Amino acid sequence: MTNDNINLRNKVLNMLLEIDDKKQSHIVLKETLDSLKHLEKNQRAFVTRLFRGTIERQIELDYIIDAFSKTPTGKMKKVIKYILRMSVYQLKYMDSVPVSAVCNEAVKLTAKRKFNGLKGFVNGVLRNIANNINSVEYPKNEMEMLSVKYSVPQWIIDMWNEQYGNEQTVKMLSGIYSRTETTVRCNESKAPVEDIIKSLKYADVEVKKSEIYDKALFISNYNSLTDLDVFNSGMITVQDLSSMMVGLAANPKEGDYVIDVCAAPGGKTLHISEMMNRTGTVEARDLTKYKVNLINDNIKRLGNKNIITKVMDATVMDEKSIEKADIVIADLPCSGLGVINKKSDIKYNVSKEQILELVKLQRKILTVVSKYVKKGGTLIFSTCTVNKYENDENVEWIEKNLPFKPLSLGENFPEITDRRKNHVQIFTGDYGMDGFFISKFIKQ
Repeated sequence: MTNDNINLRNKVLNMLLEIDDKKQSHIVLKETLDSLKHLEKNQRAFVTRLFRGTIERQIELDYIIDAFSKTPTGKMKKVIKYILRMSVYQLKYMDSVPVSAVCNEAVKLTAKRKFNGLKGFVNGVLRNIANNINSVEYPKNEMEMLSVKYSVPQWIIDMWNEQYGNEQTVKMLSGIYSRTETTVRCNESKAPVEDIIKSLKYADVEVKKSEIYDKALFISNYNSLTDLDVFNSGMITVQDLSSMMVGLAANPKEGDYVIDVCAAPGGKTLHISEMMNRTGTVEARDLTKYKVNLINDNIKRLGNKNIITKVMDATVMDEKSIEKADIVIADLPCSGLGVINKKSDIKYNVSKEQILELVKLQRKILTVVSKYVKKGGTLIFSTCTVNKYENDENVEWIEKNLPFKPLSLGENFPEITDRRKNHVQIFTGDYGMDGFFISKFIKQ
């Protein structure tokens, strides 16, 4: 069992080092779990939680380590820093792991990585932290305290506090850590929702229904989606509830021609295809063959015949598409601050300067793709982020610079927090959702 423990921790250490080389955390996790299908469910869960948790809580972990180490984390060898981070995460957040196991396995891992001379240092720091972890003093300043407590960079908290107020900021920070289930959408062309729920429960999967959309389920307590018949047969699709709201806002009719300009991995495309009862055409586009193949994989599993895919740069005008689409879905590249509960490394790699550059890109794309909408047709602009630069200010820009006027989100769109006439800011954690922004316009 000891060898299993150190091998699992060594695997997590390798994963963390991959992130340090700028590989995205959700990709590293998927690739690793795909390679570890032979492991027991509890072992896969251990790897997932330790990996995600160490990234999620990085600011707080470093704060704790720095309180007990003469060498600050910023000056440590990379391997030692990550061994300490993942060990402190276990001490603070994984009660089922004994303190002795955390310290001993960290020392063994240090030796395994050829840092024998630092075994005493690692052991000493961890034993000291273990004995005093509940007496760590956090910053007195509230904004600094929130940054450490929730491991979100100070500038993001300051921006949210300025734009949305303290109460909403704290609620959003808490929401980042509030959900562990996977959200799936039921494809009723394959089976009724209740039959899908029965199949999931028969496989010992825990299931909760969404309170705002009857086709959305929250599922947990499963080993791998590919072990589930309902997934392999296309009865369910992984899609966050907030992303499903795009389809509800678009509200397509049977026979519509819809262009989804930044469509990968295809959740919104497939949803709209289903809403049209697989009639008409949904054209799913994205920038690279890799991204389009992600869409194709999902189409193949579900068998939707009314979707076509294209590799296409949304910033480049497609003359053949001008005024052809009943609906254009523009869910655009963004800072991703609404999905840091799933992709924790985003919060460490984005800056305000990058956000302002993204706004320029978003407006460039909107200028191009808005031309594909027919007169009287619908434009949906959305992002998976939470800040007014990329969201509210872009709505104002569209109204001033493009031939569109606001259109109501519609009667089938849920009455959720912060819903306005033609747009809604979904805050992370609302109704179990990712942070998301959706707006709707009609072409004049």
